[in-house]
Amino acid sequence: MAFAVSDDLLGTFVPILVYWLYSGLYVLLGSFDRLENYRLHSRKDEDEKNLVSKATVVKGVLVQQFLQAIVAILLFSVTGNDTGVANQQSSIIVLARQFVVAMLVMDTWQYFIHRYMHQNKFLYRHIHSLHHRLVVPYAFGALYNHPIEGLLNDTIGGALSFLLSGMSPRASIFFFSFATIKTVDDHCGLWLPGNLFQVFFKNNTAYHDIHHQLYGSKYNFAQPFFVMWDRILGTYMPYSLEKREAGGFEARPTKEYKDN
Repeated sequence: MAFAVSDDLLGTFVPILVYWLYSGLYVLLGSFDRLENYRLHSRKDEDEKNLVSKATVVKGVLVQQFLQAIVAILLFSVTGNDTGVANQQSSIIVLARQFVVAMLVMDTWQYFIHRYMHQNKFLYRHIHSLHHRLVVPYAFGALYNHPIEGLLNDTIGGALSFLLSGMSPRASIFFFSFATIKTVDDHCGLWLPGNLFQVFFKNNTAYHDIHHQLYGSKYNFAQPFFVMWDRILGTYMPYSLEKREAGGFEARPTKEYKDN
């Protein structure tokens, strides 16, 4: 008897697998000495400046993914199965529109949740500061968050993106995998030539690296796709990418912002 896995379950577990495969690729790339010249921070900084061990980060991400998977399965069980919906044939134009809507919804939700967690001292101290223990971001720490933040930002934000875009559970497998890859890439800490995310998105690893620094903690809240809300609401910090003397790159804010 063939065992069929529903698109609902695939939409939950495929992005988790994608997370570890894609972040694992960056771990492999980061191990090559010849790529030191593409780092935004040195290996020494990664080891010394971060306030949490990599083993703790792995455990934290796994716990969060486990809890999110449970919540997602419960939500799908309440809303019913995907029979009929997943089998609808959507044109490329319809799928593209759904992806764009989902991206805009996710960006809007995450911007305001993220910004509020910085503005509310209680929420920052007890919840969001966990993510900022990674002063020097790296790929598999992209989803190192407090479980409550993971539920608010990722699970609810993802559910809203899925529902408001009107995409099918099958289409959501690709969308959430894409969003996962983008999030990992934004934390990878490598400025690699030919990286399409860094070419086509202004919201990229250098942009987000600014936010992880002390001087950028009140700026560049937008994630994971666009920078529109930062620009509209005055939290956009322009930067330049400069070569470091010791090798690699450094994302530096423009002088007027750094002076502030």
